[in-house]
Amino acid sequence: MLFNRDVLKIDPAEQLEILSGFIVEQLNAVFRRKGVVVGLSGGVDSACMAAIAVHAIGREKVSGLVLPEIESNPVSSEYAAKHAESLGIEYRTVDITSTVDSVLSYAWRDQFIQKLIPEYRPGYKYNITLPTDLLERDSFSFYCLQVQMPDGELLKKRLSPDEFRSVTAFANIKIRSRMVHLYAEAERRNLLVAGTTNRTEFLLGDFCKYGDGGTDIEPITHLYKNQIYQLADYLEVIPEIIDRKPSPDTFSLPVSDQEFFFRIPFDKLDHLLYAWEHDVPARDAAEVLGITEDAVKRAFRDFTTKHRATAHLRDGIHEVKKP
Repeated sequence: MLFNRDVLKIDPAEQLEILSGFIVEQLNAVFRRKGVVVGLSGGVDSACMAAIAVHAIGREKVSGLVLPEIESNPVSSEYAAKHAESLGIEYRTVDITSTVDSVLSYAWRDQFIQKLIPEYRPGYKYNITLPTDLLERDSFSFYCLQVQMPDGELLKKRLSPDEFRSVTAFANIKIRSRMVHLYAEAERRNLLVAGTTNRTEFLLGDFCKYGDGGTDIEPITHLYKNQIYQLADYLEVIPEIIDRKPSPDTFSLPVSDQEFFFRIPFDKLDHLLYAWEHDVPARDAAEVLGITEDAVKRAFRDFTTKHRATAHLRDGIHEVKKP
């Protein structure tokens, strides 16, 4: 098949009508609900989802929930609220700190991190990262815990699989707590919970079971992140969100999606993923993208591993079917 740098270009107006038709059908014929609720994270995916829903069913039937917790980046709530106001939709902010703490306490998390990095103290910022140079060299996917000291110094420790699971279990409670609040809102008001997972995340499993993956519908799983940005421009999503670096926003120390999960720069990630999904030969992809064939093969191996390991996450999801 023909593979080039324009392969991800979409007609935003056409996509908007496809997505709107899907939402209307699911709302009225499948779930029979009064409207849609979207968890607004301050990121581009949820911003697009809210704007699509407004186009599909009208702003009076769309509600937004902004769901920060004590360690969330403050700009997330700021941008989410500003976008909701620009759409003219009803929204409210619910602090989920107490929900998170009631399931797996911040104190337990602090004690666990302190065992790994003794200098850590409650209130210090931390995150988890992966090597981001997958296209440059072969490397193992070892996660690294980073703790920022008061003077700005970063202390690091490579995590064992068990240590990684313990730290991410706490982070995932934040994501699942948001979904608890979304469903409390949806069931109280007879609304549909609309998900915000894009195709890049969907194929590689960058979403949380019973968290951001535990929704009623997932309308944008057929659109790569690159295409979400095209749609965001068309929908006039506020520039603060469009210009923001994608992040999971589950750690107190900011980390990008590239650093935490994808390991590949976003200007090449979606083209490589498209090539992998559509069986484009590595040589052809390398020539188009201006990278080595070995780099493409490393990316393809990483995609295959992630896709296979997360197959269970994709079962039973209500999504737009690709033509």
